Amino acid sequence: MLLVLLFLYGLTAIVLFIVGIIQVIIKSTNNEPVKPGLKLIIISVIMVVIGFGACAVILSQS
Repeated sequence: MLLVLLFLYGLTAIVLFIVGIIQVIIKSTNNEPVKPGLKLIIISVIMVVIGFGACAVILSQS
């Protein structure tokens, strides 16, 4: 069960990062503000950092 949740968490972070990159590229070519795309990229990076921290804590406990 834990591995499934970890996989879904990682998949969510990857999808957010890819969508953020795509938004930044598309909006920068159209001269629109890229702030929403940058927010998604920052959120995905924070999720990865928190996820690795949680994995480290779980692995250190076992």
